[in-house]
Amino acid sequence: MEKIKKIAKTNNSLKKKRTVSKLNKKSKSSSKLIVKSRTSKSLNKRPRVIKKTSRIKSGIEKETTQFFIKPQDNPIISPREENNWEAWQTFNPAAINLDNKIHFLYRAIGNDGVSRFGYAASDDGFKISERLNFPVYEHYSPNNYDITSKILNSLSYFSGGSFKGAEDPRIVRVDNEDNLYLVYTALDNGIRIGLTSIKLNDFLNKNWKWKKPKLISPPNEIHKNWVIFPEKIKNKYAILHSLSPEISITYLDDLEFRNSNYLKSYYNGQIKSGKNQWESWLKGVGPIPLKTKYGWLIFYHALEKEEFNKYKVGAMLLDLNNPTQIIARANKPVLEPDADYENNGYKPGIVYASGAVIKDDNLLVYYGGSDSYVCVAYADFEEFLGKLIKHEVPQLTKKEIVKKQK
Repeated sequence: MEKIKKIAKTNNSLKKKRTVSKLNKKSKSSSKLIVKSRTSKSLNKRPRVIKKTSRIKSGIEKETTQFFIKPQDNPIISPREENNWEAWQTFNPAAINLDNKIHFLYRAIGNDGVSRFGYAASDDGFKISERLNFPVYEHYSPNNYDITSKILNSLSYFSGGSFKGAEDPRIVRVDNEDNLYLVYTALDNGIRIGLTSIKLNDFLNKNWKWKKPKLISPPNEIHKNWVIFPEKIKNKYAILHSLSPEISITYLDDLEFRNSNYLKSYYNGQIKSGKNQWESWLKGVGPIPLKTKYGWLIFYHALEKEEFNKYKVGAMLLDLNNPTQIIARANKPVLEPDADYENNGYKPGIVYASGAVIKDDNLLVYYGGSDSYVCVAYADFEEFLGKLIKHEVPQLTKKEIVKKQK
């Protein structure tokens, strides 16, 4: 908590440059929401369950059950004032498990208002063991100065805090190929989807030799939240690019996008009414899909009618061979913004899941909290799947990650 307060104090010193929410003083109510940390050896023990009652806009009280863990020395990624490129915000990480080590590409915004990607790594999935002091990926655009780009870029600023650059990365390895593919939101003649790649060995050795990026969505349009499946489906690369009004997947022989070919996509945020449905507005898919014995596990962002100002995370299983077909779906959010670090930052009330891995029988979901910090939520993988298949509400245990200075 003290480190979060220190970060908020740093953000306040930048007040003349931009508006950043101050961190509230620690209250009795907030201290009840968080319990002490446990080491990775104790992750399989049953976590403490905390029930809390929250008041929604309609004035009706609802009871939710959550699992909270607060590390004694809070772990992962928070802004570093000494690094200009990541002094304001560090959030929305991509995550990939390579040789049982978790690698992150996280979104960072600094004093110049440009969004870039930084690199960090974790041996256990919870504490950062390595973090570089320089950005490892930037998106350069010659198109940021025409009137259309200025208008669309301003929308991005109010949404996430940056005027230009690359946002919200997702990284994937397809079928054990020698390449890692990076999909991200590119502020380039619109809010578009960028695609680049890097050789596996170059990534592991930190030789940041990224392939020249391709813009794979049309110009002068707004597109976000696209993901590549980690395996080919029917011998084709598969890109999930919309959940609304329906699940939309495009199958490709390769990912070269020659001759400026663009992938057409349509999104309207609406969702068909269904039994026990909690969402009133869909935003988009979160992390790269995870293959399970039941189907493709995906997490997605959505808004609830009673709390339309908050990003929440849902979960569903898609058929392995036809991922436009939903097998199971949680009837309530599995992750909600109810911790201090999710409600005190650049954009309060946000949990934005963008990375997910399986490690040591645990499902680890990495997300941005209040568009300012990187956090993690975890659950026993098999238990989570079992509850999802039975249409119960699989709850993720929250554990904020805080930085380790290198």
